[in-house]
Amino acid sequence: MAIFFSYVFLGLSLAAPIGPLNAAQINQGIKNGFLHSWTIAVGALLAELLFILAVFFGIVHFLETPFMKTFLWSFGAFVLLYTGIESINSSHKIEMNHERGKESLLKTFASGFLISISNPLSILFWLGIYGSVLANTINKYENLQLLLYTFAIILGLIIWDLTMALVSSSFRHFLTNRTLKVISIITGISLIGFAIYFGYQAFQLLFY
Repeated sequence: MAIFFSYVFLGLSLAAPIGPLNAAQINQGIKNGFLHSWTIAVGALLAELLFILAVFFGIVHFLETPFMKTFLWSFGAFVLLYTGIESINSSHKIEMNHERGKESLLKTFASGFLISISNPLSILFWLGIYGSVLANTINKYENLQLLLYTFAIILGLIIWDLTMALVSSSFRHFLTNRTLKVISIITGISLIGFAIYFGYQAFQLLFY
């Protein structure tokens, strides 16, 4: 059980660093409530499951080719830029009546999936972290235990995402309309900042 919980903690550690997904999740939680914040996390979780499968079956090396890296950095920059600008533009629509569900859940899910699947940093995380877990356990344990430890990592991610959704949506009730708008703008700017970083990485790969 100690090993199992260590992998749960690993999943928490992977999800915890503030990145574009956390910024988007906070933004959704404040604007639209728990369900939207959780939905964006579910979209990202699906992408992370695909990364796990890619590492498990060795497909991830295809994603390390210069062409795919450039494509992912560029696509990631576009997704984050669009999400960030939309967050800023929609900040004036936030109302203090706490009405929820104004934005499509399918759109929110797709946004979480695209932010995660187009993030080369996620690929590096899963290649490095899950790849090392796979290398460490595959020779020591049976497939059932390997699946159990993989589940433990995913459980850690789910716990963090649920916490983020609860905290961000709960804060909505204690903030003024002006503060909600400011936070929406700040998270939008942070997403644009990540987009610029992604775009710079794509530019370096293309021209250096």
